[in-house]
Amino acid sequence: MAKHDKNKSQQLRDKIAILPDTPGVYMYFDAEGTVIYVGKAKNLKRRVSSYFNRTHDVLRTNLLVRAIADMKYIVVPTEQDALNLENSMIKEYKPRYNVLLKDDKSYPWICVTKEMYPRVFMTRNRIKDGSKYFGPYTEAGAARAVLDLIHKLYPIRTCRLGITPEFLAKKKGKVCLEYHIKRCKGCCVDAISAEQYQGYIERVKQILRGETGELMEYLRIEMEHFASLLRFEEAQELKEQYQLVERYRAKSVIVSQTIDDVDVFGIDDDKDDVYVNYMHLRRGAIVRSVTLRYKRRLDESQAEMLAYAMEEIRTTLGVEYDEVVTAVAPDVDMPGVTFTIPQRGDKAKLLEVSQRNARQAKLDALKQMERQNPEERLERTLKRMQQDFHLSELPRHIECFDNSNIQGTNPVASCVVFKNARPSKRDYRHFNIKTVEGPDDFASMKEVLTRRYTRLMDEGESLPQLIVVDGGKGQLSAAVEALEAIGLRGKIAIVGIAKRLEEIYFPGDSAPLYIDKNSESLRVVQHLRDEAHRFGITHHRDRRSKSQVVSELDSIKGVGEVTKTALLKHFKSVKRIREATVDAIAEIIGPAKARIVADALRKPLLQTSDDSSPSDLD
Repeated sequence: MAKHDKNKSQQLRDKIAILPDTPGVYMYFDAEGTVIYVGKAKNLKRRVSSYFNRTHDVLRTNLLVRAIADMKYIVVPTEQDALNLENSMIKEYKPRYNVLLKDDKSYPWICVTKEMYPRVFMTRNRIKDGSKYFGPYTEAGAARAVLDLIHKLYPIRTCRLGITPEFLAKKKGKVCLEYHIKRCKGCCVDAISAEQYQGYIERVKQILRGETGELMEYLRIEMEHFASLLRFEEAQELKEQYQLVERYRAKSVIVSQTIDDVDVFGIDDDKDDVYVNYMHLRRGAIVRSVTLRYKRRLDESQAEMLAYAMEEIRTTLGVEYDEVVTAVAPDVDMPGVTFTIPQRGDKAKLLEVSQRNARQAKLDALKQMERQNPEERLERTLKRMQQDFHLSELPRHIECFDNSNIQGTNPVASCVVFKNARPSKRDYRHFNIKTVEGPDDFASMKEVLTRRYTRLMDEGESLPQLIVVDGGKGQLSAAVEALEAIGLRGKIAIVGIAKRLEEIYFPGDSAPLYIDKNSESLRVVQHLRDEAHRFGITHHRDRRSKSQVVSELDSIKGVGEVTKTALLKHFKSVKRIREATVDAIAEIIGPAKARIVADALRKPLLQTSDDSSPSDLD
């Protein structure tokens, strides 16, 4: 029994170790498989880890941690989505350790009443009186912000008067301050028709449903219409409304009042495995999420694998499908089931959440594999590179070269070394070009490879299995000539990577190879190229800076390193030294050296003393 508990504890630690650094909702289960706690997190890994890496001050939290036997989680796009999902799942499972979100009052809603002149307000109580409720909102501040937007856009009444035809017939209404400041049209005195007021309410509902695109289009058309009639004040008012709606961002992808009960399937795969995420929405909220992993035996399609997953969910969870939202329809006929492949709208957003969970399951499996056997991924990457680059052995040692110059000045080259697909920075080398005049990348590449591998052979050092040169056919041809001249042609594989389309060139082949953008081989080569470029640019910048200083100060006789350092430390640049007066320079290095520096920099000897004369300024 103790061994079983130990294994359980290790499995839980392994799950926590590979949690993603993304927003989400996590669920804790006890030994009986019952949900005992549901929580939200801006960062799942950080939040869940915090339960297990210390003793808590609150006894109840420590009791919760002791009771946890298993953990599951759902990733979502934003923290607000995590809050909404947490709320719906707490209502579904009623965990014993959750106390804050157990009833419908946990989050506020926005209510649009069913009246002749409807009101729009925030509430925590949902009453079945025919009113329409939108939300829930994760915090009261968010709901108030939406209400503020609505009241800025439309003159919706805020009073609680029961305005009915009978009330209006008695003519006992009296306008209030809201009418005088033009935030109400005077519903109580029948100053606006119910039909016109309902037009405002319909546009309010569009905002609350998240249909801002349709509303913005309506406002744009109306604005252009008023502008064409030269009614510019009304057009300007509509323009301001348009801009307010454009900035509105309060629509959640997790809770939707437009979707009732629906099943969602997201799918992702790699060469060997398929991951299918199933989510069930009830009353517009996610209440269940399960991810299944299948091992491919043959080359089954995603449609086939989805059919297997749907049958598995149906038999194990007792699900009866009605409408299924998915990215790909299964390859079997299911009578009575409607399949929707959405392109936009709420259902498309929900499908993206399911797809995100399937992708995350795939990443988790990869991380788990790397954690248990870190060498396995390395071997897979090296074998992939061996296959892509037609190598006779695994490329455990790779070197990449890049030239760097600006208009032919200070030409340098860099060599970066990767061992086992990782940078080996202690083996990086840079080269100052010695035999090439002007900006000749081909000749520079030839010189650098000749110097590099002649030295390695002279010193008896190991040679790489693969050389990568940053450039196309020209640089690659120069590199091949260098290897041929020193007798290494055919002994070391060599390729070139062009910057434009990331195409790979092989010696003697004018047609480039285009590697899959998601290939591990291309990622390693890109990393090599970027490191070589960074390393070369840094060295070139240092050389250029030093040469600029040398040409100005180091060539002055009588000015040593200490004097130069003192001047640059005070004046920051040679330009400022040139512009300074002799007296200002003398304060730093003395009058004798100050005059020497001023003369050498070919500047007038400006004096600041009272006895200055025109001859001093010549």
